[in-house]
Amino acid sequence: MAMLSSDKHRPWLSWYAGWLTILGWLALTASAPFAGGTLIQGLVTLNYPDYVPERWHGTLLYLAILAIAFALNLWGSKLLPLIENLIMALHILFFFAILIAVAVLPRNRNSASFVFTNFQNNTGWESDGIAWCIGLLTSAYITVGYDSATHMCEEMKNPTMGVPRAMIGSLLINCTMGFAVLIAVLFGIGDINEALASPTGFPIITVFTEMTRGNTSASSAMVCTIIISASLATVGLIASTSRSLWAFARDDAPPFSPWLARLDKKRHTPSNAVICCSVFLALLGLLNIASTTAFTAILSLTVVSLSLSYVLPIIAMLYRRVANVEKISFGPWRMSPVLGTVLNIVAISYNIFLCIFLLLPPIQPVTAQNMNYASAVLGGVLVFITVDWFIRGRKVYSGPQYL
Repeated sequence: MAMLSSDKHRPWLSWYAGWLTILGWLALTASAPFAGGTLIQGLVTLNYPDYVPERWHGTLLYLAILAIAFALNLWGSKLLPLIENLIMALHILFFFAILIAVAVLPRNRNSASFVFTNFQNNTGWESDGIAWCIGLLTSAYITVGYDSATHMCEEMKNPTMGVPRAMIGSLLINCTMGFAVLIAVLFGIGDINEALASPTGFPIITVFTEMTRGNTSASSAMVCTIIISASLATVGLIASTSRSLWAFARDDAPPFSPWLARLDKKRHTPSNAVICCSVFLALLGLLNIASTTAFTAILSLTVVSLSLSYVLPIIAMLYRRVANVEKISFGPWRMSPVLGTVLNIVAISYNIFLCIFLLLPPIQPVTAQNMNYASAVLGGVLVFITVDWFIRGRKVYSGPQYL
């Protein structure tokens, strides 16, 4: 954002982009151990029907996953490259395991018309179009975070080539894999309403149980692939989020910047930033004990906040392209002016469209339990960022110092 802004507007624009990025990544990081912990509860419910899940049970599991990821980041920093390679290997292995299982095991098959043309609107919204747009949340959630490679660029060899390859490659590979699994699941899925009413709290657990013909051991093994993936993802998410906070602290943006910007001389990692992120996430997890609604409201900030952080530099890039204010210094990856301009417009339109519908209530009629509190959380975040800018930020922050 700072590199695409004028000297006059660089401080406050990069201030908003930086805070939206960090807060969005904190929410994204919290969602991974939360998903892993609550999925474990779902498996316990599947295998032990007498078990009564409690919020504090899920929170303890959340904290356990978070603690392991914290320890690996703080004391196992030299192992991070190996861990990341292991995650990738398991990711591909789990993909083929799940794809083969859901393609082979189901007894009955749905028709192609069911998979590609059947539309069920269970949201309460009268308009199927609005329901479809609100349903983009799931797709949008799994495609955010592709900027994580940029947060680690100072620890990469040849980042000008490696970062774009990682960003584009991750989207192409994972979207292809995800779409393949989705199609296989839809062809083999049973009663959707039964899955939605799953006593485990997760429809996918019931879907896997039906596909494995009631074999709880097999379905549990399939769900474990998701739990392991979510748990391992927490390691990389903490690494990426802490690097963002550390870089922001080098520019004196957040409070306690001198402490946050300090590098561990022995490990050459931003240990203080890792500690800060992990403590914040642990305290955030405790909120789930009091209210899951409040906790998930904060997690809902993930997609909206990150989408806004993406759209700001794209708008700045489009402005520079059209107004030709200054010559843009492109790296080795670049597009033609026409194609780049078109894609900038498409990206801006998509992100604005996404942010509008992600703030709408997912279900009608609206109650205190099913209300989408993303708008309230986002409003509070923007107020906090703005107040902090006028009280403290404009006095200490002048934009990135390492351009």
